[in-house]
Amino acid sequence: MVAPDNEKSRLDDAARAGWLYFIAGHTQDEIAKMLQVSRASAQRLVSLCLAERLITFRLEHPIAACMELASRLKERFELVHCEVVPSDPAAPLSTAGIAERSANLLEMTLRSETPVIVALGTGRAVRAAVERVSPIERPDHQIVSLVGNISADGSASFYDTVGRLADRTGARHYPMPLPFLMSSEDERNRMVRIDPIARVRAVAAKADLRLIGIGQMDQKAQVHVDGFVTREELLEMMRLGAIGEVTGWAYDAKGRLIKGGTNKRLTSIPPQIPAVSTTIAAAVGAGKVPAIKAALAGRVVNGLITDEATARAVLER
Repeated sequence: MVAPDNEKSRLDDAARAGWLYFIAGHTQDEIAKMLQVSRASAQRLVSLCLAERLITFRLEHPIAACMELASRLKERFELVHCEVVPSDPAAPLSTAGIAERSANLLEMTLRSETPVIVALGTGRAVRAAVERVSPIERPDHQIVSLVGNISADGSASFYDTVGRLADRTGARHYPMPLPFLMSSEDERNRMVRIDPIARVRAVAAKADLRLIGIGQMDQKAQVHVDGFVTREELLEMMRLGAIGEVTGWAYDAKGRLIKGGTNKRLTSIPPQIPAVSTTIAAAVGAGKVPAIKAALAGRVVNGLITDEATARAVLER
């Protein structure tokens, strides 16, 4: 539906006011004079610009406390990359901050003129990061999925991110056209040897950057909440010592992959342990602290993007 001319004009004025205020640094009084409107109208136009997301911006000021936490995490766990963002007291489970920094990491990687391979996991933080990536034409890059993109009911996974990032970059992309879990270990082994799947796995093995989430393995485990594993399968993994998961692969408190349970039927590409290529986890929340600690200690990942509260909890001995 095409917006009426008066609505277009109003949004144009809002965008102009937003640019003058946030980018050019003018006061609302100055904007009112420039646009020949009242100060109240200028204020409403700036508010409309924000409400309609006509302008977006990133926090670039390095906050000392967050930088200090990132430095401690990096040193303790020998990480190749670590960022800590401020916590939102009103929304302790919000992924907005870590998604913004993850998007920045993706953009920095994708700006390379040299062809790069970016491998993506799944989950809310990764999806939110991809949604924040600014469009850039990079047809020589490759985007590959680490996780099967078919849910238990046969539908496409809501958190599949590979196609979305490819749309924003023009990069060649490689989805993983498999169910998250197969019915048996033998069936899984047969499926991953199929030539197109083997080719996807070969591309993923050469990834320059892996961006993934970390999931807890308890009654609130996202793989269960999202319907990828049943309650019985989750309880079995917990009995086997699972404390966290990355791309579906469950591991124990020391970061060692569980040898039984759903890991035997999982189609996702296994993590490299210890992580060799740059493998960054974006994760936040008190419930994920044990899983994050184990992933860092066991070298399941070698990078972390998290918030201040989570970072403090991870650093507590």
